[in-house]
Amino acid sequence: MLKTFKLGGVHPAENKISEDKKIEVLPLPKIAYIPISQHLGAPAKPLVNKGDAIKVGQQIAKGEAFISANIHSSVSGKVQKVDTVIDASGYKRTAVVVQVEGDEWEDGIDRTRDIKRDITLSQKEIIAKINEKGIVGLGGATFPSHVKLMVPDGKKADVLIINGVECEPYLTSDHRLMLEMGEEMMIGVEILKRALGVNRAVIGIENNKPDAIEHLSKIAKNFSGIEVQGLKVKYPQGAEKQLIKAIINREVPSGKLPIEVGAVVNNSGTAYAVYEAVQKNKPLIERVVTITGKSVKNPGNFMVRIGTPVSELIEAGGGLPDDTGKVISGGPMMGKALNSLEAPIVKGTSGILIMQEEEAARKQVLNCIRCSRCVSVCPMGLEPYLLEKVVMFEDFERTEKERVMDCIECGSCQFTCPANRPLLDYIRLGKNKVGQIMRARAKK
Repeated sequence: MLKTFKLGGVHPAENKISEDKKIEVLPLPKIAYIPISQHLGAPAKPLVNKGDAIKVGQQIAKGEAFISANIHSSVSGKVQKVDTVIDASGYKRTAVVVQVEGDEWEDGIDRTRDIKRDITLSQKEIIAKINEKGIVGLGGATFPSHVKLMVPDGKKADVLIINGVECEPYLTSDHRLMLEMGEEMMIGVEILKRALGVNRAVIGIENNKPDAIEHLSKIAKNFSGIEVQGLKVKYPQGAEKQLIKAIINREVPSGKLPIEVGAVVNNSGTAYAVYEAVQKNKPLIERVVTITGKSVKNPGNFMVRIGTPVSELIEAGGGLPDDTGKVISGGPMMGKALNSLEAPIVKGTSGILIMQEEEAARKQVLNCIRCSRCVSVCPMGLEPYLLEKVVMFEDFERTEKERVMDCIECGSCQFTCPANRPLLDYIRLGKNKVGQIMRARAKK
């Protein structure tokens, strides 16, 4: 039986243009821009300097804070500089800039496609290896994976949920990964189970990917305690709390994490990266990225080295169409418009969407008509129209009281608003301000 979450949700056009395109390997860039912060938490500390010769897989920055992640070089060559580059959000971030020379790898990394099934590391060794190899959540949030696997004292996980939903329109990188690297991903799921000490894992996949459901269901028969659950198609089912509600019917309390209800959620791409780290000793230096859009000549899914400029992926897709309105990192609902095509692909880049000018143009903003559509589609039970107003009037005490921090920024409210109100824009602003207030309060 297909499951889903109950509260809110919308059904945007899927536009899975590239779902039948097999993963191709993108050629190496001439210059790689590798940011030292590609994760939630504190930036890593650079370990290399201008002029250093480095290899693929070499650690070039160390995550020293509790919530941080190591960074490894995705290319071999010479460090041009350690300087700031523009990221996908338009901000300047510190990065290691590498002039690519050949493709020389660090010793000890298994580059073969041979599948290694026997898991020999202990629970602690698995978590240490995931930490060492810089694995983060690849569903978009980029939370350091080793931290998520360290269950706090007094809490207990009893189920691992694997997010194969990929509910964002246009994106197909997870879909292709599940089809083409399904067994490796499944071994990664087993590794994550052992790291958490749980006996049950559920892989949630929406029913618009019947081939992935069938493929992984067959593989799952060879693994104890791993099941595949088909889900009704509804956005934003890929969000952690909505996925937990859909699959195991548990509700994560306001302001709490999934571990409160005994669940830990990891993305399907993360499971594959965990397999490569633990079984192949391979750091997170590349990932599958979708290049897509209605006018893109060659939409597809590419295995891309971290630090490759977005412009090179666009060239592989046939170049920038004449009717381009926006280039978005991510999907149309939660992605961010790029202001530079030289921004690098990072660990959290799931896709590059080139939107047509007509499709990307914002419509005239009209007065709110109190239709309550934004309330009915909010998967977190918030009142987006009200949050917009209190943020506009800078009433951040009321903004916090109305649970702005519970917003998952899915954009369902703005998508469904007949008055074209910029609801999510104001809510994001409110979250930023309230977050600052809460951090200042905690320091007192």
